[in-house]
Amino acid sequence: MWKSKQTTGKDLEEISSTPGDTYNYPDSDTDSLIAAPPADYDDPTHNSNPHTPASSDKKKNSDYILHIKPSDLCTATRQLATLIRAGMPLLEALAALAEQFQKHPLAEAFSDIHEQVKTGHSLAAALSNYPTVFSNLYVNMVKAGQESGTLEDILFKLAQYLYRRSRLTSKIKAALTYPLFMSIAALSVIIFLMTFVIPGITRIFLDMNHQLPWPTTLLITISDFCSSHFLFIIIALGAAIVSASFYLKSESGKINWDRFSLKLPLFGSLMLKTEMIRFCRTLGILLSSGITMTRAILIVRAVIQNTFIADKISLITEDINKGLNLSSAIKKLGLFPPILYHTLSIGEKSGNLEEQLSNFAESCDEEIEIQIRAITSLIEPVILLCMGFIIGFIVLALLLPIFEINQML
Repeated sequence: MWKSKQTTGKDLEEISSTPGDTYNYPDSDTDSLIAAPPADYDDPTHNSNPHTPASSDKKKNSDYILHIKPSDLCTATRQLATLIRAGMPLLEALAALAEQFQKHPLAEAFSDIHEQVKTGHSLAAALSNYPTVFSNLYVNMVKAGQESGTLEDILFKLAQYLYRRSRLTSKIKAALTYPLFMSIAALSVIIFLMTFVIPGITRIFLDMNHQLPWPTTLLITISDFCSSHFLFIIIALGAAIVSASFYLKSESGKINWDRFSLKLPLFGSLMLKTEMIRFCRTLGILLSSGITMTRAILIVRAVIQNTFIADKISLITEDINKGLNLSSAIKKLGLFPPILYHTLSIGEKSGNLEEQLSNFAESCDEEIEIQIRAITSLIEPVILLCMGFIIGFIVLALLLPIFEINQML
């Protein structure tokens, strides 16, 4: 059985779980199990524009706030939960946050949210007007917390979720950044040597009118090509990068790349586990907040970054509406390893599905840490070995004609 990782001080705060030990799968009319949203709130899971309160003359956050650090949003969420748990009314808590984040984009956002709530709009409706800051997941969980009267608990869960998601992203970036930086640095050094250094040295050999060894001849050929077509190489590389960027931004290109990336050696399994963590952690926190299964799956699909996996996950909703449980629907996908749907099957039978989702995410998180260390320790010597081979070839190509000239003398 998967064991939950002990929450540390960095994990913000120990949070209490919401009531309910069993999970019942609803029929296709699942949204009826959630109380009707307030009149001023448009469901952010739909593709309609969020409602802008008539009382607010300010521009939406998407117009003037483009980048909010996950750590800042995590801190703001935790502080809001702390103030509400301490007994401070919501309006005063929002005003306090606006004051706390002075000279920060969040200050203006919370100030506007405070004004919207003050005029009678719900907190979820006010947050939904800031889609670049508060995701569908965030808005739906706040809405569920307001309806169930457990807003402070939901906010603490959100803060912990945001922290762990940010930590997971940092781990993946760390695993990819180092080998990428090493590869770019090595390639840059080789291009510089072949374009600007080697031509001056090899010109001496050519002036001697002596038959050169094949390594030297090959080196001179490559060096002449690089120096003669340097501008063309730069333009070609730039065009290739721009073309690849446009292709990967297209729908078909992104799906094809995401499908291919799952098959990459070393990194494929790492990416799959990352999406498994996002799936389990997000679904677990949504279900524990009282959001129905099919609605939660729709939100989870938006959280998944791999479009190929996201399209597959959308099939889970169809299978659940047909009467299948979550573990059977996941097994039918054939995408995730068997351990996942077996673990979830145990949770469904014991009535603690949310806990099993969270435990599985924590277990995968620990596996990713081990895998990242293994990948880093493996890639570093491989890059150094390749660099050594190339530099060794260059040195050999330069020394061979010198040895031959010494023998002739």
